[in-house]
Amino acid sequence: MSSADGERDGGAEGAPPEQLALIRESVRQAKVPRAKPRTWRGAELAGELPVARVLVDKGVLHLDRYFDYAVPAELDADAQPGVRVRVRFGAGRHRVRDGRREGGGLIDGFLVERLAESDYSGPLAALAQVVSPEPVLSEELLGLARAVADRYAGSLADVLQLAVPPRSARAEQKPSPAPLPPPGVPDAGSWGRYERGTGFLEALAAGGAPRAVWNALPGPEWSDEIARAVAATLASGRGALVVVPDGRAAGRVDAALTALLGEGRHALLTADAGPEKRYRQWLAVRRGAVRAVVGTRAAMFAPVQDLGLVVIWDDGDDSHSELHAPQPHAREVLLLRAALDKCGFLLGSWSCTVEAAQLVESGWARPLVASRDQVRMAAPLVRTVGDGDLARDEAARAARLPTLAWQAVREGLKHGPVLVQVPRRGYVPRMACAQCRAAARCRHCAGPLEAQDAGVLRCGWCGVEETSWHCPECGGFRLRAQVVGARRTAEELGRAFPAVPVRTSGREQVLDTVPGTPALVVSTPGAEPVAEGGYAAALLLDGWAMLGRPDLRAGEDALRRWIAAGSLVRPQGVGGTVVVVAEPTLRPVQALVRWDPVGHAVRELAERAELGFPPVSRMAAVAGAGEAVAEFLAAVELPPDAEVLGPVPVPVVLAGGPRRVGGPAVGERWERALIRVRPGSGGALAAALKGAQAARMARGGGDVVRVRVDPPDIG
Repeated sequence: MSSADGERDGGAEGAPPEQLALIRESVRQAKVPRAKPRTWRGAELAGELPVARVLVDKGVLHLDRYFDYAVPAELDADAQPGVRVRVRFGAGRHRVRDGRREGGGLIDGFLVERLAESDYSGPLAALAQVVSPEPVLSEELLGLARAVADRYAGSLADVLQLAVPPRSARAEQKPSPAPLPPPGVPDAGSWGRYERGTGFLEALAAGGAPRAVWNALPGPEWSDEIARAVAATLASGRGALVVVPDGRAAGRVDAALTALLGEGRHALLTADAGPEKRYRQWLAVRRGAVRAVVGTRAAMFAPVQDLGLVVIWDDGDDSHSELHAPQPHAREVLLLRAALDKCGFLLGSWSCTVEAAQLVESGWARPLVASRDQVRMAAPLVRTVGDGDLARDEAARAARLPTLAWQAVREGLKHGPVLVQVPRRGYVPRMACAQCRAAARCRHCAGPLEAQDAGVLRCGWCGVEETSWHCPECGGFRLRAQVVGARRTAEELGRAFPAVPVRTSGREQVLDTVPGTPALVVSTPGAEPVAEGGYAAALLLDGWAMLGRPDLRAGEDALRRWIAAGSLVRPQGVGGTVVVVAEPTLRPVQALVRWDPVGHAVRELAERAELGFPPVSRMAAVAGAGEAVAEFLAAVELPPDAEVLGPVPVPVVLAGGPRRVGGPAVGERWERALIRVRPGSGGALAAALKGAQAARMARGGGDVVRVRVDPPDIG
């Protein structure tokens, strides 16, 4: 193109001076482009420690080891242990050029260490790229991840995916604040209500590592008590980590810490913060700018420096169990951290799990409880449908809302809000024949029929509407609610108390708090909002629905959910009342009446010890197609004391039905076997299962076999 054409077409030579100035300024401000991942043909290697040991992010068991790569001189400064790198993976020995292996797909990884020479005798491929010079993987975090992978028969790469959040370049570019000096030792506050509470705080402030199982008193003080334990640990110059089941609980501990210590001394790690903010907070912890962390399940791996205390609240909540491989439980991860870092440990809850009772019985932890007088002062009055109520109301045992419940609601509404706990959400989740009580099933897929809206009957699995149902057992045409959901309960109570507002809290909308004015609050378990000043009364409906589940933990879970709801009610000294609609002679109901979750857990632990059930024994589940499970069990070299239970068929998942993570796909027929070993053989069992699964994956092909250590449900 000629100069005349350039001027005619608006070229740079004929551009006005203002445009030229803008172009020059934009060129000056342009960043130097980062080098793309490359093969580094003929590149000079680093002068010192030219070998990088890398953990590649493959996540398969037969590749759960380190791989050596050459470090080019241009990457020498940034290629430090703990940084993220990209490498070419999959090139064979036949793809060698100028003494370097080439080819293979790019894959992410972590640089674990630098070495002077490699154990590998062949040519090494070079690092393709250092993604970021920010060291995110410390030796302590790597050791913890390896311990978790070994315990749960998983791969190290899978654990690190849970432990290290995704990178945000913008968050890395922002500096973290300067660390604040240690705060002063807090006063005991409400810890004085517990027999050893003050001594526990004093031990933390003095730099000790006490281990305790804490049975918290009812009421909202638990978050302030956790905050004081964290503050005492910070006063000793060490860090603290708190793991709670959900964002609402994290918000309460966050508010308590802010009120006690002010801003800037702790980080809040929850999914609600968003990826960039969460990563920025995580980096502040990793860099040592923040010494305390409060968060949900993923925070169990938070890289707190000089860890002095780990805390887990409500360890029986399902949210503490990770859904992604290798599916670790936050309680077990924090137990590993307490052992590896030799720090303090605090397991707290209003209730008490069997695992917590075992920690005390084994002597590993000490009980942190209040006297019976303190319990009676803080707990509400718990009432059941007893013989006296049956004499006055013959239908009280069969009625969903007996006279005692109506009386408690009327009296409670005079003084404040009333909580109604319903085990199921929705309108009428399950229907049955009004005559013979046989479950109403869909004619197309045999799924359960549900009344999702008044007057409309629809299958809960395939969604087909049913207009002409009749019972195949007795021929009846009338239906009744088998389990009434939260929305239907709210509608019925709204009719009974038309002048009282009715609020619902469940999956669709979870309320955090409600005012202290009279109102009916209908909630599913775990979604109960906190009432200002506490609830005046609480109804625990359909207790048989939770106690009747075919699960080893049915009684423990029911008692935990009941106590969690009752802990939001005012003490009995100011009129707080809880009415539980369940068989009064059952052990969990009696434990609720006495407000004795510890005694219930101790007795449950003794019975499990007689039967050889977890946590007294270690157990693993192997599930998959029948032939695949049989082949796996035949190949695995189990410890001598291992006992195989099963295999037994797994319920088939139909279209539209609920499907568990890691379970069979729709229509597939699986079997599951349980493998049980005595205490002390859990590590050998996990190693054997991991080895067999790795060999199976290396061979390739065949049906999928799922292995899970410590399955939460064993039937």
